[in-house]
Amino acid sequence: MPDSAPPPRSSVQYQQEDASYFEKRSLRRYARAWSLWALGVGAVISGDFFGWNFGLSAGGFGGLALATIVIAVMYVGLCYSLAEMSPALPHTGGAYSFGRTAFGPWGGFITGLAENMEYVLTPAVIVVGIGGYLGAICNNLFGLDLPAPVWWAVAYALFVGLNIIGVETTFKFTVFITFLALGILVVFWIGAIPHFSWAHALNIEPAAGNSRWLPFGWSGIAHALPFAIWFYLAIEQLPLAAEESHDPERDMPRGLLWGILTLIVASVLTLILNAGIAPGAAVVGTSDEPLFLAFQTIFGDGVGASLLALIAVAGLIASFHTIIYAYGRNIYSLSRAGYFPQWLSVTHRTRQTPHLALITGALLGYLVALVIEYGEAWFGNLPVGAVLLNMAVFGAVIAYIMQMAAFVQLRKKFPHINRPYRSPLGNSGAVIAGLISVLTLVSLFLNPDYRVGVIGCAVWFGAGLLYFALKGRHHLVYSPEEAFAEKHRTPAGND
Repeated sequence: MPDSAPPPRSSVQYQQEDASYFEKRSLRRYARAWSLWALGVGAVISGDFFGWNFGLSAGGFGGLALATIVIAVMYVGLCYSLAEMSPALPHTGGAYSFGRTAFGPWGGFITGLAENMEYVLTPAVIVVGIGGYLGAICNNLFGLDLPAPVWWAVAYALFVGLNIIGVETTFKFTVFITFLALGILVVFWIGAIPHFSWAHALNIEPAAGNSRWLPFGWSGIAHALPFAIWFYLAIEQLPLAAEESHDPERDMPRGLLWGILTLIVASVLTLILNAGIAPGAAVVGTSDEPLFLAFQTIFGDGVGASLLALIAVAGLIASFHTIIYAYGRNIYSLSRAGYFPQWLSVTHRTRQTPHLALITGALLGYLVALVIEYGEAWFGNLPVGAVLLNMAVFGAVIAYIMQMAAFVQLRKKFPHINRPYRSPLGNSGAVIAGLISVLTLVSLFLNPDYRVGVIGCAVWFGAGLLYFALKGRHHLVYSPEEAFAEKHRTPAGND
């Protein structure tokens, strides 16, 4: 709970709350280093099962491979920077906390709103993949063809409920499902090696004047950047677990750095082996269930492949479950500070989980998926998952830009705060990651196929900023993030 009165501000207005306000919004500490590693890897692992493959259609194998290298560099810089900031600012707000401490209330809201878009839309992308896998399996085994939104609703109901039950259950399931997902990928990698051929990886017909390595030219690399991000997107959610970690100063850097190493290895193997076996990159690049195609190649088109694909849904479930956790904590922290309506941050009386935030985020994500599924007039016949993916990346890269700017500003503004871990890459790592994020943000508007969804996100983001300018900034609650910034404020560092 904040231990001092809110400072006067000309641009925002605080309302002082008593102890009972924060008692109704308390969380329970549980996570250790392994739990945090699993939270980070589990949040991202679905990127190896679904989503990345649309980058083959956007840039070809070579375009996606080069884009993945660029994005891996970005995430290394991001994770080292977060490894320094998160134990120094151990608040559940995560990215929002960094932006608020570095740039004041407006910086906090811009960062938090961008991350909110990312975390609400990302489960919607993943649930489309879950629906694709389950629909294909049921049709293959039983001839049952249910509408995709039915599978989406079942998945949301089940895993929002699991997150509401309690943080202990959430993290135990996260560790289990993450190891299971990695085990499935290992089976796939080993099984795919004998079937690999560069002819499959390079079977996309090039446009006139281009090569099979870059069938859409150099512009294909830019178009593939958002899909390469899907190999790593959401590992940055780990700081959201700071107030539920027993030892964030020690465990948060370990979880982040072990996590990004795991994900880089997985991304390289998945990209090469899934694209490099039959039916090849041309078909894999348009599929809602790319790993199912791989299992059919390795084990044959029978019950065995279907059962393995059913188990492979675990990879999607791992990310779906953990990012539901992330948007719940994101909405909770922004609501607790008054940026979002305050009732969203009330936690369950006995479970101490942000149940209202979890339910609200699920309803928003499901609604957006429905609009795209049935909005053929706006989106044509584009894959729903690919449209949603680009929309989620829009929010993510804005959040990355703000966090990397916050890293540089925090070193300048608060040079003497306790930093249990210091990034060996320093400001250079943050600046490079920020510049690649800007490049990716621009690339989102360059691909006409997905531009409508991205513009829709930009309009929503603008509406959020307008809400804060007209109303939200007058109803802020003095919370732990603000208290920390005031305690360490210097005369030269005033907002």
